[in-house]
Amino acid sequence: MAERPFVPFTIHLVDGGEAHVPTVDHVSVTATGNRVFVSYDDGKYDAIRPLMISRVTVDENLNGSGS
Repeated sequence: MAERPFVPFTIHLVDGGEAHVPTVDHVSVTATGNRVFVSYDDGKYDAIRPLMISRVTVDENLNGSGS
């Protein structure tokens, strides 16, 4: 999350779910590292246990450099 400039990404979960992170303001990690919070513009959020993350991909179509 310290990438400058920030690059939007998607967190893929082991159950097939996804959490899209469009800006650095939409994601935080607890001090102990046991939860990743992804917040959404509608006020909802996902609290994700790191062990449930299967992979993270860069959202090329959201970072302004897509075709």
